[in-house]
Amino acid sequence: MSWDFFVPVCVGDLVKTGGINQYVVQDVVSAKQLPSCLNKFKAALRSQGPLCILEHFDTGYSVLHGLSVSLPSILVSTSLSAAERKEKLNAVKMSVFLLCKLTENLESDSYRQNIVTAPGKGGKKGKACGEGLVQWDSEREQVLQALVQLFQLDIRSLWSLSLVEEEFISCVTCCCYKLLENPTISHVKSKPTRDCVIHLLGLLIKKYNHLLGAGVKVIQMLQHFEQLSSVFAQAVSVWSTEYGVRAIIGEVIREIGQKSSEELAREGSGVKAFASFLSEVSALVPELMIPNISVLITHLEGESHTMRVAVCEVLGEILVRVLCGDGLDESGRADRDRFFDTLQEHLHDSHSHVRTRVLQVYTRIVNSKALPLCRYSEVMELAVGRLMDKSINVVKSSIQLLAAFIAHNPYSCKLSSADLKKPLEKETSKLRELKEKLEGTAPVAVIKASELWAAMVPELLVTVRKELEPTSEEEKEQQEDEEGGEVEEEKEAEDDRATAVKIAQYLRVNNVQYLTFSSGSDDDTSELNQNLPPTPQKEPEKEGEDGELKKQEMLVQYLKDTETFALQVERAISVINTMLYWKTTSVVQEAVQFCVTVCEFSVANSISGVRKMLPLVWSTDAAIKDAVIHAYRRLYLNPQGDTIRTKAQTLVDSLSELMVDSSLGTIQCLEEIEFFSSGSSLQSTVVQVLWERFTGKRETSSLYKRAAVLLLGMAREVVLSNLDTLCSVALGEKVTEDFLLARDAVITICNITDHVRQSKGAPFRLPQDHQLFTCLTQAVAEGVVMEDPYWQSFMEQAVRLIYFLAESPDQLCSRLLQRSARLLLDQIAEGGEVNKDAVNCVCLAQLLAACGCVAFWQVSHLERSVSAELRRRRGETEEREEKEKGPAGKQTANESTMEEELGLIGASAEDTEAELIRNICETELLENLLSAFLPLLVRVCGSPGRYSHPQLTTAACLALSQYMMISPSVCEENIRLMFTVLERSTLPVVRANAIIALGDLTVRFPNILEPWTQNLYARLSDEVPSVRQTAVTVLTQLVLKDVLKVKGQVSEVAVLLIDPDSHINSLALNFFNELATKDNAIYNLLPDIISRLSDPERGMSSEDFNTIMKQLFSYITKERQTESLVEKLCQRFRTAKTERQWCDLAVSLSLLSMCERGFKRLQECWECYSDKLTEPGVYQPLLSITAKLRRGAKPQFKVYYSLFKSVLYTINFMFIFIAGQGKPPVSRCDDSFVTPRKSCKSKKPAITFSSDEEEDEEGE
Repeated sequence: MSWDFFVPVCVGDLVKTGGINQYVVQDVVSAKQLPSCLNKFKAALRSQGPLCILEHFDTGYSVLHGLSVSLPSILVSTSLSAAERKEKLNAVKMSVFLLCKLTENLESDSYRQNIVTAPGKGGKKGKACGEGLVQWDSEREQVLQALVQLFQLDIRSLWSLSLVEEEFISCVTCCCYKLLENPTISHVKSKPTRDCVIHLLGLLIKKYNHLLGAGVKVIQMLQHFEQLSSVFAQAVSVWSTEYGVRAIIGEVIREIGQKSSEELAREGSGVKAFASFLSEVSALVPELMIPNISVLITHLEGESHTMRVAVCEVLGEILVRVLCGDGLDESGRADRDRFFDTLQEHLHDSHSHVRTRVLQVYTRIVNSKALPLCRYSEVMELAVGRLMDKSINVVKSSIQLLAAFIAHNPYSCKLSSADLKKPLEKETSKLRELKEKLEGTAPVAVIKASELWAAMVPELLVTVRKELEPTSEEEKEQQEDEEGGEVEEEKEAEDDRATAVKIAQYLRVNNVQYLTFSSGSDDDTSELNQNLPPTPQKEPEKEGEDGELKKQEMLVQYLKDTETFALQVERAISVINTMLYWKTTSVVQEAVQFCVTVCEFSVANSISGVRKMLPLVWSTDAAIKDAVIHAYRRLYLNPQGDTIRTKAQTLVDSLSELMVDSSLGTIQCLEEIEFFSSGSSLQSTVVQVLWERFTGKRETSSLYKRAAVLLLGMAREVVLSNLDTLCSVALGEKVTEDFLLARDAVITICNITDHVRQSKGAPFRLPQDHQLFTCLTQAVAEGVVMEDPYWQSFMEQAVRLIYFLAESPDQLCSRLLQRSARLLLDQIAEGGEVNKDAVNCVCLAQLLAACGCVAFWQVSHLERSVSAELRRRRGETEEREEKEKGPAGKQTANESTMEEELGLIGASAEDTEAELIRNICETELLENLLSAFLPLLVRVCGSPGRYSHPQLTTAACLALSQYMMISPSVCEENIRLMFTVLERSTLPVVRANAIIALGDLTVRFPNILEPWTQNLYARLSDEVPSVRQTAVTVLTQLVLKDVLKVKGQVSEVAVLLIDPDSHINSLALNFFNELATKDNAIYNLLPDIISRLSDPERGMSSEDFNTIMKQLFSYITKERQTESLVEKLCQRFRTAKTERQWCDLAVSLSLLSMCERGFKRLQECWECYSDKLTEPGVYQPLLSITAKLRRGAKPQFKVYYSLFKSVLYTINFMFIFIAGQGKPPVSRCDDSFVTPRKSCKSKKPAITFSSDEEEDEEGE
């Protein structure tokens, strides 16, 4: 063979001259010569097989060329004979058949090869297979385009009577549906093929009666190929819009609607594909879904929640895109209301997925502004109610819907029920006045015609009667004067008319209606109309008043709706704010986003959520932390303004609002967000504006001055260079006028220098004669003799700063105390007898507070700063010695290698330094000025009757506890006095402070405080909630940090689970949640907690006991723990003395998550509780155990549970029967009364537990 066949890009390229040895079609056979050539082709095919194509390819090419060139002209031509038309028809049918079947075969082979040669881990396919697949993929589209072009022609004229046989159409449609079965048909790369198939089927549906077949085939394929839902949704949309076949949607939806609920509930029913198909079709052509929606509504009552979701989404699309706006007719509004009612019903659907999707549908409706105003309040209330849903997805969707309501609310940009209350009352009273005014003037201004007629009726009757009753003489004269037949006829007519008028008048009178005549002359009618009273007309003023009344009614209704909406928003904010600390990350993120939304729209009380989420910047969950940081930066770092200066002022205003009245914790959280880390030109302008506010260049309030200095503290490198300005402005001559500003300035300096001091190298300290310390000592000393409530907070921060920054801070503070004491003595000497006691108590309390603060920071200075400095110097010395030794000192270094590896050198040096610090605290600290105040502190605390001033007592107790931190000797000497103050002080603040101080002392001197642990737990039952709250907080920290050993006193914390104060309740719950993370901690404590709570002397009610135990037993999740607890609780039946204790033990057993092993142990301990079954409080809980076990038990175990239940019932009935016969029951302490059991022949020995505190912990 001397030539090669190259696949051409275009079919026509085969007749063109090619390259060397390239096959070219030599002869394109004409239509007349084709029959003979085809006969030769057939004969060659029979004799040579497929290889005959090598010799007869020109004949096949001529067939393709003839069809593509001549078919359109043939179809148009009307001069074809029947034989020629039949010949052309056969050619079309044969070509289409071969093309379709070849396409189906190639598609099947391609799919099989794709599965067999699927890419593995390396993602590689066979080279040959890959080339084949790519070749067919490129040819597939050309085949389909050829078929589309063919069927776009009117080929029906080739058939007799233009009736195309069904088999021919079926051949093409089967090919199309075969192509749609490809799993990749919905991918982006298959879009050309998908579009060609859709258009080809559209032509067949429109021109060749494939409508019914297409509807059935769509349903069948959706059942078996779930991925085709989007493809068929697009197809149905194209068929109904571009080809005008709208009936196809009705056919498909009718088929889906006729599916029964039971059929859709079966696996493999295609319900997911149906649901997805409906949702996507409604998104493409929602207006065509309305005529068929009644068929789908029935699925809302079915069992398939997937179909319920789909129908709700269809309703949502219709409401958003069709039934929206004000231009709806009466029918459209009725449909809209019906659809909204249906959606609202399914907000309470039994399946959480349906509730979630309905809320999402409502969110889209609200975002599209398609929700009628009259439904805002109702849907808003339902959304707030869904915040309490058990499903996390429902809660998140509810939050999103509420955020959409606020973002698109039609009422007001600032929603506040408090602000709306006064305008509503004002407008309501105005409306009431208008109504009263109209009611008062209505009778005078307008008289109703019926009332006027009713008043005229009596007089009118008399007049009519006189006129219509003629005398007898007049009648005779009339009869004599009348002549002839004509005269008689006229008389009869007049008599008839008179009778008719008379009857009409009486009828009108009896019915109290206007008189009207249906016949008679115009003159008579006009006369009667003139006699009727005129109808009153409304005056223009009256019409204006009516319009004003309607406007006022609309205004009042608008204000009412706005107030209702604002109240619902405030309720939603309060609920969502509590979700900021949920354990579910996604819910917290939605809550944070909601807080941002309400704050951006200036909703009342929105700042509360923004402040509450601030501590979440310390969250261990990175997603929550990032969400909070992003939220704050979005709220406060995107200022509005035309210039940089305007933006800076806006940013400062917003940050100042956040800083007003903020605590130290809030400031630390804001520092974590790093507002000033950008380094942009805006930052420098912001810092400039802050300095202007702080220094007073721009007039501002003291609150905003304090906020400015705190914000300056976040720009550390900027403020450090302006330390003198800070001192002169905040700590200058006017410092005593505003101690809060001075305190915040000191906090700012502390934050700046703390950042500097953390760097390595020599510590950053200032000389004692620095302006900063001069201002601080003077302000603190002068404030001692003043009665400023903010002085103490300033003093604490000032002393802290002195110990942080000053060289030899102990000397500075010693002089500070001397100066303060001297000023106090001078004031006492000058004051005389006027208000001597009160002034002296306040000032003395402030002096004692300063002494305690100095003592505390002196100890902290020694143990932190001095100790760190000693370590730093030791390290420098060692480094210097290493350098001095050089090569000659290597041998000596090798000798100390062993000691260094064992860590003896460093450890001994650190021990020496620690011992030095302890000696200083024990001996030297109390030999200076501090020791002079200790006897005074002890005297004030020990004589509460003599020194009864609250502030003095509080300051003295707090200062004494700070003194006790100095050394163990001071602590031992005064520990009894401190606990006496804790128990007997009448001031709650003193007791709370004492608990905090004793908690710190427990950490510092645990051996000294250990015998007094019971006294600390006793404060958990204090009568004041604030003291209980402090006690549980301190004890939680001590226990969770393993400072205090967990003992039976934890039962006092358990009692707080039912505390009436919700905050204390949550603290106790948090204690046990954290304790549960420790291995077996709650398990070891439970028996002792039960014994203490069920003690008759405590007097706890059974309901409270059940509530506490239900919470505690929820932490027992291991089967081994459950089994062991069953045995321990059963054994305690033997030592229990009262019926109440038996009942509590039985209830505890019923609260356990009983397992098969635990039930077996319960049976083995039968003799422990069998004689207690006479008590209903024992019998009923044990009976409930069998009921719970039977619910999810296997069939073989249900027999044992039923047997145990019958035994319980029998024993209980026997005791009741014996008691009813009057026979003495068997003694409860007689161990001989034991019900025989086959499973346990030997009697287990009784075990008595004195305490379970030392029980060995169960393993995993």
